[in-house]
Amino acid sequence: MLKLPGLIDPHVHVREPGQTHKEDWDTATQAALAGGITMILAMPNTKPPIFDASTLELAFAAAKQKARCDYAQFIGAGPDNAAMAASLADKAAGLKMYLDSTFGELRLDDMALWMPHFEKYPKDFPIVLHSESRTMAAGILFAAIYDRPVHIAHISLKEEVLLIKAARERGIKVTCEVCPHHLFLSKEDIPAISHGHPGRSEVRPRLATKEDVDALWENMDVIDCFATDHAPHTLEEKDSDNPPPGFPGLETILPLLLTAVSESRLAIPDLIEKMYTNPRKIFNLPEPGETWIEVDENAEYEIKTANQFTRCGWTPFEGWKVKGKVRKVVLRGTTAFENGKILVEQGYGKDIRSLKGDL
Repeated sequence: MLKLPGLIDPHVHVREPGQTHKEDWDTATQAALAGGITMILAMPNTKPPIFDASTLELAFAAAKQKARCDYAQFIGAGPDNAAMAASLADKAAGLKMYLDSTFGELRLDDMALWMPHFEKYPKDFPIVLHSESRTMAAGILFAAIYDRPVHIAHISLKEEVLLIKAARERGIKVTCEVCPHHLFLSKEDIPAISHGHPGRSEVRPRLATKEDVDALWENMDVIDCFATDHAPHTLEEKDSDNPPPGFPGLETILPLLLTAVSESRLAIPDLIEKMYTNPRKIFNLPEPGETWIEVDENAEYEIKTANQFTRCGWTPFEGWKVKGKVRKVVLRGTTAFENGKILVEQGYGKDIRSLKGDL
């Protein structure tokens, strides 16, 4: 058995409050544990979005009751909540800024709306940017102007990874993450994912070219974290006339990466660095005591939706042959998952920002 630290996913859409028909704190954290992930950072674009004290408490109430692994909750940047968001920084995973298309209270239509957040949000807490291509370049410029760190979510393009590399070489404080679907899928895979339903391949950022995928692998040293951007939607929604973008990913990230290890495209120290060491450093996360996972590196199997805990009921990696299976997860001294079964109750997970010192 391969023993690894409990993994951290810094980009998870739990869908609670507001869309619990496709996921909630219970099913998301079960899926996390099954995937070897013992801590998740939850995104704020729920219904209602998490953007002030009352909505943050709404998320915390649900998580405290239901979460089975440890967690923190992002607060969302809106056009007029900079002071409020900054006042909640010590309770939140970080500030999430949607610099590209989103809706409602988290919509930031122009760069003048970004400025108060960069001015007010404390520099020792992270700002995460949903930004693509040119807005990413603008976000990096803001990091330079305000001399504060930013973390770029789900990069997918050659131009993005090369720009981040160049920015870092000039001392700009920028880190980034990449998702498995942007490492293992390209535009060429859309027919295989879609099964005649084009909505199933809808994701943001969109699947890119083979050249973009190759550039991510070639610049792996620039990538700080692997993150799922777990974004569950039901098949009914994905197959509708207005399919929402997003893929589930909590249960497939580790086997996909371990398969890459078995093919010598990646090494185990890389995996630990990008799914444990760097997320802890970037997001200022506590050291979880007595927490580890055991993986059977040699187990070969096919990814099957029927074996998953996520409520959404599908995966773009259905039928993929992978190598590496999570056998056991120990979280804070308690066996939380073993041989396909969740063994901790709802509410076992802890809000890591509410704790003083290590877990």
